[in-house]
Amino acid sequence: MDPETEFLSSKRQTGNEWELFKENVRPLKRGRNVDLLNHALKAHTNDQLKKSLLENRRRLIEAIDEYQGDDPLQPWLDCIKWVQEAFPPGGDFSGLVLIYEQCVRAFWHWDHYKDDLRYLKVWLEYAEHCSDAEVIYCFLDANDIGKTHSAYYIAYALHMESKSKMKAANDILNLGISSNAQPIEKLRDAYKKFLARSMRRPNATEEELKEDDLPVRSFGTVLARGESQRQAIKTFELGRNKLKQDQVHRTPLSIYNDTNMDVTRGHHSKPNTGSNSWHTLGGRAERNKENNAMPAKWTSHKIPQRPVPRIVGAVASAQIEVFVDEECEEKPKVHDEKDRTSSLQLRELDGRNIKKETELLRENPLRNFPSNSLPR
Repeated sequence: MDPETEFLSSKRQTGNEWELFKENVRPLKRGRNVDLLNHALKAHTNDQLKKSLLENRRRLIEAIDEYQGDDPLQPWLDCIKWVQEAFPPGGDFSGLVLIYEQCVRAFWHWDHYKDDLRYLKVWLEYAEHCSDAEVIYCFLDANDIGKTHSAYYIAYALHMESKSKMKAANDILNLGISSNAQPIEKLRDAYKKFLARSMRRPNATEEELKEDDLPVRSFGTVLARGESQRQAIKTFELGRNKLKQDQVHRTPLSIYNDTNMDVTRGHHSKPNTGSNSWHTLGGRAERNKENNAMPAKWTSHKIPQRPVPRIVGAVASAQIEVFVDEECEEKPKVHDEKDRTSSLQLRELDGRNIKKETELLRENPLRNFPSNSLPR
């Protein structure tokens, strides 16, 4: 028997399970503990270990509601960190996206956490799992969350740059520098790298030209010798096309007048001077003849109605929904009562709807937030 067959038949464990599943492991910026990674990857082949992971996750979720300290965000962070380590592939089975959403929704109106870097990082990690993170960055901007940290502006600018919106990314980084977001050195270094990348990019795309009608140069870009001439020609052509469009719109419209045209014969006809023509206004009695009719009762006239089948017995009227203005709604209490997310909703992570809910959150990450918190 060869050594490989002997090893497989012995069913011994080497402790290097990550070598077999490393292509399915989601990388983390802080790195991973190899021992915890090997222990978590054994759940692919061990059903008992998989059940123990789910049970441990349930206990961490229950610990969130049972927390009585001064920092209710900490148990959420412990739960998120453990799920990232215990479920290396991530995906829908881990329930990480739902935990992100529950965490950020629990504290979005807490002034205490709006400048907390830990809370901002949860938002940024949540944005990485969404199909379009621009919705999240607009929400953070509208609610003044994390705007004192450079990480917010750097992540926002990188996302806009990935969508080829270079001017918006440039404005976001400039806004962060003017706001003195900390650490400012990290933000300035990110801005220098952004300018270097923008200089290596090709000319402005057609979408950017349609948005601004004229080519836009970011601060710090350098034009080549021939590029300056091509850009001047493009500017001249755009201006000439716009002038032609204005001239076309300024052309007067000819209005056809068929006052004296005979429609049936197709030629001009003489005005009719018959006896029925109105040459004189007549006397006062003729002019006021429309006021000669005497008023009568309207009860004698019946409006025709459609026959409706009668329903035996009284039918309860539909309930009328009362409109409540968003500005008049009672705001959630922040200092008097701690806003806790129900652990029952988080325990449903083990149900069958976890995949469907995760997909819905990826498409619309703010679907469970109140309407008065969304940017307008």
